[in-house]
Amino acid sequence: MTALAPTRGRPRTALHSAHLAARGRARRRRALIWVAEHTLALTLVALFTGPLVFILLTSVMTDQQSLSSELWPQHWQWSNYAEVFRRAPMLTWLGNTLLYASAATVAMLLSSVPVAYALARFRFRGRNTAFLGVVTMMMLPPQVLVIPMYLFWAHLHLTGTIWPLVLPALFGDAFSIFLLRQFLLTLPQEYLDAARIDGCGELRVLTRVVLPMMRPAIAAVALFQFFSAWNDYYGPLIYTGENPAHWTLAVGLASFKTSQAVAWNLTMAATLIAMAPVIIVFFLAQRAFIEGVTMTGVKG
Repeated sequence: MTALAPTRGRPRTALHSAHLAARGRARRRRALIWVAEHTLALTLVALFTGPLVFILLTSVMTDQQSLSSELWPQHWQWSNYAEVFRRAPMLTWLGNTLLYASAATVAMLLSSVPVAYALARFRFRGRNTAFLGVVTMMMLPPQVLVIPMYLFWAHLHLTGTIWPLVLPALFGDAFSIFLLRQFLLTLPQEYLDAARIDGCGELRVLTRVVLPMMRPAIAAVALFQFFSAWNDYYGPLIYTGENPAHWTLAVGLASFKTSQAVAWNLTMAATLIAMAPVIIVFFLAQRAFIEGVTMTGVKG
């Protein structure tokens, strides 16, 4: 009996090893299938995150290493971020950009929401012509109006400030009006009729009934406007270029890159500082943003 015990254990050990090998092959096969199915997504992730990773790694390099071909920092120099604030008025640029983006977003919403509501729910002569005019404005390049608009704001002595960038938003934004109108066309008319039967005027219908249902669309157009203003370089360069105290981040970073042409580590650190707020805002509001974009219909 004692001589047969090892013999009986060998087939069990071989069977167990074969089972483990089969499980390993199955796991590898599932992993390869997953990679094959998500190759395009993984490639896009690498393409989009690659530049961001490069900026981050360069921003913590030394001045000498940032000019070399090395991609990984030898010493993680986090003091570059403090050095950026010491060499450039980043807080002033951040404040001007935040003021410009926030004020332009609020002004756009105050002007675009009533226009979109009127185009979607009111029946009046020339409504389709007015909507066609809004769509036409989306096709008009902003460079066409630069000279007359600059002369207009210069006559009002507002050049050199950010107000020529904010005040036009009070007259609406064609793209935002278009998106909001398309969303309003998808709302059931019965809700609005019930509010009118209860004695609500059009203003109360808009503020009490329509606006709560429009939150996803409002969030989407607000984020579009905020990001557009935050990244705007052309407008601030035209109107605030003569006054450094009113520069935004886009204009300030361009001048910082010129003055610090060799210090690429500081330039990348300043770039990451400028990118951080919009990345944070997007991740905090991405659910409302995606919901607003997907729920914005194309009903005519």
